[in-house]
Amino acid sequence: MDIQIAQLMQFSQLIINGIAVGSIIALAAVGLTLTYGILRLSNFAHGDFLTLGAYLTLLVNTLGVNIWLSMILATVGTVAAMLLSEKLLWSKMRSIRANSTTLIIISIGLALFLRNGIIFIWGGKNQNYNVPVTSALDIFGLKVPQNQLFVLGLAVVAILGLHYLLQNTKIGKAMRAVADDLDLARVSGINVDQVIFWTWLIAGTLTSLGGSMYGLITAVRPNMGWFLILPLFASVILGGIGNPYGAIAAAFIIGIAQEVSTPWLGSQYKQGIALLIMILVLLIRPKGLFKGTI
Repeated sequence: MDIQIAQLMQFSQLIINGIAVGSIIALAAVGLTLTYGILRLSNFAHGDFLTLGAYLTLLVNTLGVNIWLSMILATVGTVAAMLLSEKLLWSKMRSIRANSTTLIIISIGLALFLRNGIIFIWGGKNQNYNVPVTSALDIFGLKVPQNQLFVLGLAVVAILGLHYLLQNTKIGKAMRAVADDLDLARVSGINVDQVIFWTWLIAGTLTSLGGSMYGLITAVRPNMGWFLILPLFASVILGGIGNPYGAIAAAFIIGIAQEVSTPWLGSQYKQGIALLIMILVLLIRPKGLFKGTI
C-alpha cells in the first residue's frame, strides 16, 4: 500500500512538472503557429529567439534589475530582433515568392547565427538568474517550487491576453482574415503590413517570456531553445497548424507526456515522446486534433 501511495505521489509530481514545462512550450508554440498561420513561415529559428529572450533577461538581471522587470525589458529586445529579421530576410523572401524549402533553409541558418552569437557573447556554460532562493510549497504532500507557480500564472495571464486580442480587437480580426486568405484580405482594405508587424510583436513577446520563464525553472544555456524546437513543432502540428488555442492545449499534453515518461525512459529520452506524438498525429490525423485556423 505504501509503495502504491509513493508511486501515486511520484506520478502527481511529474504531472505538476509537466504543467510547468507545458506552459512554457505553450507560449512559444503560440508564436510559432501564428507566424506559420499568417506568414506561412516554418521558423526553425524560433527556439533560438526563445534562448535570446532568456539571455537578454539574464543580461538585464545581472545589472541589478528585478527579474520580472528584466523579463519585460527582454521582450523589447527579442521583438526588435524578430522585426529586424523580418526587415532583412522574410519581407524580401515574400517579395520574390520564395518557396517553403528556401524559407526553412534560411531559418535554420538564422538559428545557427543566433546560437553561435549567444555563445560568442555569453559563453557556453550554464548560468542562472540573480533571484532569491525560495522554498518549495507543500501542497497535499507534493513539493511545488514557487517559480513553477509563477510560471504557470504568468502563462495563463499571457494566454488570456492573447485570447482577448484575437477575439475582441480590430487587429485580431484582421489577423484572422489574413490567415484565412492573404490576397482577399489585402483587396478588402486590410493593412497587411500592420498585421505582419503585430504578428511578430505577439510572437516575440510570448516567445521571450517563454524563454525567460524556462531559464527561471532550469538554467540559462545556449542550446535551451534548440532542445525545445521539437516539442514546439509537435505542439503546432498536434494542435492544428495556425490554431493558437490548439497549440496551447497540445503543449500541455506534450509537456505532461514528456515528464510522465521519465521514470521509464529517463530524462535524456523524453524528447522522443514529442517526436512519437508528432509522428502518430501525422499518420492518423494530419490536420491535428483541432481545426488549423485562427
